[in-house]
Amino acid sequence: MAHGSILYITLGCAKNEVDTDRMRALLNGAGYDEVFSAEDADAVIINTCSFLASATSESIETTLTLAEEISEGVRGTRIVMCGCVPSRYGSELPDELPEVAAFVRTDEEDGIVSVMDEVLGVERVDPPFIPSVKRTVESAVAYVKISDGCDRYCSFCAIPYIRGRYHSRSAESILSEVRDLVAGGVREIVLIGQDTGIWGTDFKDEVDGPTNLAQLMIAVAEAVRPEHVWIRVLYLQPEGMTDELIAAIRDTPEVLPYIDIPVQHCNARVLKAMHRSGSAEQLSDLFAKLRAEIPAMVIRTTSLVGFPGETDDEAAEMLAFMDREGFDYTSVFPYSQEEGTFAAKMDGQVDEDVKLERTQAAMDLAEALGFAATAAHVGEVAEVIVDGIEETDEGPELIGHAWFQAPDSDGAVHLEVTDAAVGDILQVKFTDSFCYELVGEVVEE
Repeated sequence: MAHGSILYITLGCAKNEVDTDRMRALLNGAGYDEVFSAEDADAVIINTCSFLASATSESIETTLTLAEEISEGVRGTRIVMCGCVPSRYGSELPDELPEVAAFVRTDEEDGIVSVMDEVLGVERVDPPFIPSVKRTVESAVAYVKISDGCDRYCSFCAIPYIRGRYHSRSAESILSEVRDLVAGGVREIVLIGQDTGIWGTDFKDEVDGPTNLAQLMIAVAEAVRPEHVWIRVLYLQPEGMTDELIAAIRDTPEVLPYIDIPVQHCNARVLKAMHRSGSAEQLSDLFAKLRAEIPAMVIRTTSLVGFPGETDDEAAEMLAFMDREGFDYTSVFPYSQEEGTFAAKMDGQVDEDVKLERTQAAMDLAEALGFAATAAHVGEVAEVIVDGIEETDEGPELIGHAWFQAPDSDGAVHLEVTDAAVGDILQVKFTDSFCYELVGEVVEE
């Protein structure tokens, strides 16, 4: 007998999606049902984001909007707020948000069954069943967190204050999860963390098996065989790109030649003020090495615009760097004065109008480079994973993504509907492009 019905709402990044998956699996195993509308739910779990002030505002607004909708009904649905907002502002929230029945920090989420039992008044005779497979992934792609927290303390970033110090998951738990996901039909494993490149460096005791990211990626590749599965890694800081890691990407067929390296800036003075290291020359040397070692390498990066003290010349230097490097994908963010961070107190806060002007210039360049990189694939034949079917004005079409497109980030491939199912890997010839999207046709094998 079900103990209650739960609607899950996830805001923010893929790491939050993973956390929601885990809570859902724990609650499913404990006898709770999942529903897909608030009017059918006994409780709603909102997994929040607080990376930026705008994300915090969205999380609060979503919660208040939901509370207003619930107040108009008769079911008495309860709201439970999880994730980054409770981690960052926990002590302040009960007074500020009386509409919420419980607050659960990121480091408390494994106890979600007890929280929901208390919120919904469930009394158990026996302890809840804890499933061995702690994910409920129904798509072709699964994000796998290999670490959490961060030790970098970049001056603009609140993540260390939200998720705590860096800690690696054990290789054994990662590989076990990967095997379960692949057995369940997942065809792409995306390894994520706040700083994936330093995975394993915090292991205090001697351990069997992989102790760095390169070794872990090879072990993941071995774990998915003989299934045809892609492996992608995201959020690698420049310092994490070791020769061993480059070789592992180059020499392991399952690992895609796709790297996400958030540089944030190229000017050495700005990087130092950000509490980061490097320079334009060092970054260019790294990208040249990557492209020389792995000619098909696709590179995604991030540009943080309008950091305190950034001059017009330094902003122009970053634009020139982006143009020179010709990144395939660049996410552009205006600097946000985040409460509790070192940079929030710095002199030289950039005027909002100037910041927005610089942001627009960076976005225009990023799009020009990205659209050109996407169009360059027209005429190629490559593998595409089918992600689902989308209804359009012209009728239904298959939506998928190619190896050079990170899911949920880099655009998609549009195909005529065939008898292909989600998770199928098709050979596709790309016939046209628009913005970051590609149109293709299935090639008969």
